[in-house]
Amino acid sequence: MGTHHDLIHAIHDALQEKMTKKPSSEAPAKPTATSERRGNRRCKITQLMRIRPSDPKKPHFEDLRGSVSVSRSGVYFQSSEPGYEVGLRLFVTMPYSNDPASMNREYLAEVVRCDTLPTGMFGIGIKILMEMGIQHSYNFGGSTPF
Repeated sequence: MGTHHDLIHAIHDALQEKMTKKPSSEAPAKPTATSERRGNRRCKITQLMRIRPSDPKKPHFEDLRGSVSVSRSGVYFQSSEPGYEVGLRLFVTMPYSNDPASMNREYLAEVVRCDTLPTGMFGIGIKILMEMGIQHSYNFGGSTPF
């Protein structure tokens, strides 16, 4: 009889310990919740983007692309431009429009993913770091106006 009673006490103690340790055991469970939410929040929206490196030391390119999937903090798209590399900082204007009246938002972004796709294209994942402000489409000389 005593052993049965001891077993109940051991289970009770283990449960008690589990209850008091709850906050620490909850922490590892949180990333799954956020990653699931991220999966749901990702939208298949095609927005035209104008992308160019923000670092003047890097080879300049200007890429006009449609996004494949957009989440709140990032964008994934396909490009034939070989100049992308993980860590590259970019100026991204999105949604980009060549309508002179349009108000395009420009963002500072960083390349966080660079996949070589079987099609020969590159799958580029960028993370939006900050909003730079609203850019008007017209420009006054310098680069080629779109």
